[in-house]
Amino acid sequence: MTESTIKFSVPGDDKENMCRILRTVFDALQEKGYNPINQIVGYLLTEDPTYITNYNNARSLICKLDRDELLQELVREYLT
Repeated sequence: MTESTIKFSVPGDDKENMCRILRTVFDALQEKGYNPINQIVGYLLTEDPTYITNYNNARSLICKLDRDELLQELVREYLT
């Protein structure tokens, strides 16, 4: 098996949009009394949008993000 690894990167504008959406979702979850970290992790692990509240359109917003790209960016930010 000599399969090549696929490489992709997130454009700068997408990174800013991801950050803005993630912050909006975080704030909405916090305002509704949820633990935002736990809820976002639950969503990222399962891709089940019911982990995210509908409040302030948060569920719709997070569903606009590509989960793989979001995970990639989160890992990059944590490790760099």
